[in-house]
Amino acid sequence: MRKLLLLALLTAAPLAHAAGEAITVYKSASCGCCGGWIEHMRAAGYKVKAVDLDAAGMEKIKQTYKVPEGLGSCHTAVIDKTGQVIEGHVPAKAVAKLVETPRVKGVSAPGMPMNSPGMGQMDGKLVTVDFQGKPFSKD
Repeated sequence: MRKLLLLALLTAAPLAHAAGEAITVYKSASCGCCGGWIEHMRAAGYKVKAVDLDAAGMEKIKQTYKVPEGLGSCHTAVIDKTGQVIEGHVPAKAVAKLVETPRVKGVSAPGMPMNSPGMGQMDGKLVTVDFQGKPFSKD
């Protein structure tokens, strides 16, 4: 029983640490799915600040934070403390893993997958990739 409790505590520790992180989200004012993702992140305990931009502003943000071509989505978020980038509808669980993996610059749920937070029902099959395009998390 003690081993099980210890395992549970060790597994939950990174998620507890990540929750509460401040994140700035750059998005279009007219995008409803971005609002859904923001609510998902707030429900997971993140402190989210949303910044509305026009299309040119969004393109500049993606360039500034070096979002790789082909991995873009409708919004770009930055973890204020680390500068790590979250592109698109990445689940909170994957964001927690990102926070605990400082060598990873950014992660993406490319496009607008229907099985992602803010878009639709999660089904355990959403693959989040790092900025090199390698699988990072499956949620």
